[in-house]
Amino acid sequence: MDVGLALIFQGSDPSMTDKYVYDNEIRLGLMAEELGFQSIWGVEHHFTDYTMCPDVLQFLTYFAAKSDKLLLGSMVVVLPWHDPMRVAEEISMLDNLSDGRFILGIGRGLGRVEFEGFGRDMNVSREYFTESAQMLLQGLETGTCEFNGNLIQQKARDIRPAPLKSFKGRTYAAAVSPESSKIMAELGVGILIIPQKPWEHVEKELAEYRAIYKEVHAEEAPAPILGGWTFCDEDAGRAEEMARKYIGGYYLTVVQHYEMQGNHFKDTKGYESYVTMQEMANTDVQSMIEFFMSIQVWGTPEQCYDRIRLFTERTGAGAYNGVFSFAGMPYADVEKSMRLFSREVMPQVKLLPGKPLIER
Repeated sequence: MDVGLALIFQGSDPSMTDKYVYDNEIRLGLMAEELGFQSIWGVEHHFTDYTMCPDVLQFLTYFAAKSDKLLLGSMVVVLPWHDPMRVAEEISMLDNLSDGRFILGIGRGLGRVEFEGFGRDMNVSREYFTESAQMLLQGLETGTCEFNGNLIQQKARDIRPAPLKSFKGRTYAAAVSPESSKIMAELGVGILIIPQKPWEHVEKELAEYRAIYKEVHAEEAPAPILGGWTFCDEDAGRAEEMARKYIGGYYLTVVQHYEMQGNHFKDTKGYESYVTMQEMANTDVQSMIEFFMSIQVWGTPEQCYDRIRLFTERTGAGAYNGVFSFAGMPYADVEKSMRLFSREVMPQVKLLPGKPLIER
């Protein structure tokens, strides 16, 4: 099983300047290869301190130059905020620069503040995502982007530099709603699991995704990639204390950034599945925090391994991406957690079932 390091550049602690956060997140990333991580991942978000990485492809290009071994993953490029022709060019450029080490992750987006900041209509995000992904994936296979859709019209133009090799088998999408899982199956992409729902719901949606994938593509779907907010400590009591403070603290930033304590999802087309989450956040945020903690990876090395093993068994995931820095956790604690994880947990996780994310 591949094990990756995901950096999110969260600036939610007002005592930390943005530059301080950037210097330390990059420092952690530069430790990834030394600690045994096989890939490095970044996210895309805009305008707030929720995460401060507005260009995940630029971030990964930096690491393409810093390491010639690490795989480079986007978790994710949010297609409705972009011109897909430009995205196709940037992806091909990064893949050429890194000798084919890029793992493409794409998504639809959820933050109203981000859609409004770009002047994009959330009500058409699912259609825009689908058309954009169709054009993008076809273009990366053929070397030429062309599309005539309801929202995207693109005259035939070549991608230069030309795509280095196929992205089939190394393209994933974040899918939270059941409707999104169906779209991803039809597109022929894998699933990035960002834990936020009961595992039984995830298992049901994955079963439906896999059935559609096999029907459409006449082959088995790729194993998902599982992400997890991670804290590792030799002392179980301290691990729980830190998890409550920082993993719980991270979930509060989720509630704030996505305006979970509100009601706008019920009036936003394509986001109806989030209404229940808003209703819960409006009445009992603490229970949501407790639940979120229950599906993340924290504890002693033995507890962290057991959680990853259980979660990957339930989902059939073939890789794990750990997020170690969030909610203003002191960087000395982040580094200590990462080093303990790499020493005591990662060797066992690598022995779990999986296959290389990119054959090299």
